[in-house]
Amino acid sequence: QVQLVESGGGLVQAGGSLRLSCAASGRTFSSSAMGWFRQAPGKEREFVAAITQSGSVTYYADSVKGRFTISRDNAKNTMYLQMNSLKPEDTAVYCCAHRSGGVNRITVRLATYDYWGQGTQVTVSS
Repeated sequence: QVQLVESGGGLVQAGGSLRLSCAASGRTFSSSAMGWFRQAPGKEREFVAAITQSGSVTYYADSVKGRFTISRDNAKNTMYLQMNSLKPEDTAVYCCAHRSGGVNRITVRLATYDYWGQGTQVTVSS
């Protein structure tokens, strides 16, 4: 029902910036909350940020608050994650996720997201 493809990852030095994009296809993109998650080597996937359908409400993990900004452009079927002041500990595979059609509440729980992209690698060097 929803397909998600991330892009924009890469190698950046500490203190640098990257902008990740999540291109969505399907009929339900604009009807649901979405989020970004990341998984570092040897660690569990963790919540990064989430956004409601209209973009009116956002929520961030404490580890990225003040540095990352989540946004979405429903006309373009795209969600973004602007990542500033990157740190080596931000290194991870970043995945975008989409809740079920019509489900708009922000959540940090992985199991509450029904559609996932394959992820894009972000590597932050010292």
